[in-house]
Amino acid sequence: MENQTQIFGIRAIIEAVNSGKTIDKVFLQKGLKGDLFSELESLVNKKSINKSYVPIEKLNRLTNKNHQGAVAQISPIEFFDMENLVMNVIESGKTPLFLLLDQLSDVRNFGAIIRTAECTGVDGIIVQKKGGAPVNGDTIKTSAGAVFKIPICKVDHIKDAVFFMQASGIKVISATEKTTNTIYDVSFTEPCAIVMGSEGRGINPSIIKVSDARAKLPLLGEIESLNVSVACGAFLYEVVRQRR
Repeated sequence: MENQTQIFGIRAIIEAVNSGKTIDKVFLQKGLKGDLFSELESLVNKKSINKSYVPIEKLNRLTNKNHQGAVAQISPIEFFDMENLVMNVIESGKTPLFLLLDQLSDVRNFGAIIRTAECTGVDGIIVQKKGGAPVNGDTIKTSAGAVFKIPICKVDHIKDAVFFMQASGIKVISATEKTTNTIYDVSFTEPCAIVMGSEGRGINPSIIKVSDARAKLPLLGEIESLNVSVACGAFLYEVVRQRR
């Protein structure tokens, strides 16, 4: 939990949520009961905040304070509104380039992707509110500070972002092995958003289905996949190459 801002105590977390603090995740004690605890649970569910039920030993490792069965992580950054960001980029006159991360879970991969995205001129990164890697100390360190230089947005579901991109005239391209097209067969010169999947299962099939195009990296060795941050870098630099 180094470099991660925390709030502990049920009432303190309730007040933080109600005051508009950006909460990345709430850890709740497994099996705990009570009216105030139930109030916190309801509020976390209502606000779609990422939560996890854990043993009290886990909470004790997170903090040595009197946590009352609840510890929250506060994001060190403020998230952008996706719709406003997309409209601002379009109105600026540049060719939009967005990155959609479908429940990427590893914070170091997340940080590495943010760093590459900043270096390749990505206009914004969109992640899902639940199930994805948080922005914490490891993310910041791996991104080399790029997390403070590129807009990051949270949406209820990545599919919401896909539909909004498409309605805004932005082509959505899924990075998936389930295609015969390589990145060299797809045009990235027009406004586009690239979808990258999670480390284990890749992109949700329902998202691939509604995408405008699919593309993969040619793999010439025996290993069937690349680390997601490496694959993302290859995609983004193909965009740079085509747009130069």
